[in-house]
Amino acid sequence: MTTQDSATDSGSIAVGDAAGGAHRDTGGTLLAVLGVVSFSLTFPSTVWGLESFGPWSLVAVRGVLAALLAGVFLLALRVRLPGRRHWAGLAVVGGGVVVGFPLLTTLALETSTTAHAAVVVGLLPLTTAAFGAVRTGRRPSRSFWLAALAGAAVVIAFAVQQSGGALSAGDLYLFGALLVCAAGYTEGGRLAREMPGWQVIGWALICCLPLSVAGAAVALSLEPVRLSAHGVTGLVWVAAGSTFFGLYVWYRGMASIGIAKASQLQLAQPLLTLVWSVLLLGEHLTPAAPVAAVAVLACIVVTQRART
Repeated sequence: MTTQDSATDSGSIAVGDAAGGAHRDTGGTLLAVLGVVSFSLTFPSTVWGLESFGPWSLVAVRGVLAALLAGVFLLALRVRLPGRRHWAGLAVVGGGVVVGFPLLTTLALETSTTAHAAVVVGLLPLTTAAFGAVRTGRRPSRSFWLAALAGAAVVIAFAVQQSGGALSAGDLYLFGALLVCAAGYTEGGRLAREMPGWQVIGWALICCLPLSVAGAAVALSLEPVRLSAHGVTGLVWVAAGSTFFGLYVWYRGMASIGIAKASQLQLAQPLLTLVWSVLLLGEHLTPAAPVAAVAVLACIVVTQRART
């Protein structure tokens, strides 16, 4: 083979690797977007679920149903148990996104509107990026952080305006939910580099199953249940849509494009939640909504282009 042929082959390989990397980035971004859309329906679905179940019952039954769904897939595909080194990380994922975030946000939504809850959730991308930087040792660029801060500021200003600027008793729950969810997202994104994303959330759900079953048995005996179409639909979505499918595509997306970039796609989540709140809960938005949406999307574009 001549030197020219070698150079040609090397160039072809480089082009192929670049094309493959671009394809993975596109696919990872689409998966992360699907996760964000799924998560944006969580608050409205939780409000529906609270029509039929108490907050503790809703969270516990949600965990049981999602774990059973995950167990069916794990058994059907004969997936091996994770290695010993993975269980600590799976416990963090379970504590953050299976138990902590659902419980704290559900308790908050008993006294807060979905718009008010979106105020704090708007900070989740920045919190996740910060956790990710600490956990993985990667340092996003200054332009990344400036765009992330700008996007978070837009989301917060818009959501606070929507809720009248008043703070509710559920704020402590929501701030706590931010911290545990960011930790769970970060650890799940790291584990998704070593195993498929659906297995990360699947094993995390299985890990929490004993606690979910015990919690459901106690909560259902203490809290009243008033079944309705909205209540059952809300429960099914938060269990199958938000907890299983949403986290599955989310972790796959994070593994492909990185924790920091994926987290910034969530800047759109509060605005999507407000849209669903109008369509599903009958809430009203001000004319500021489209302006805020454009500003947030611009920030997302900057964070996706920024080097990490």
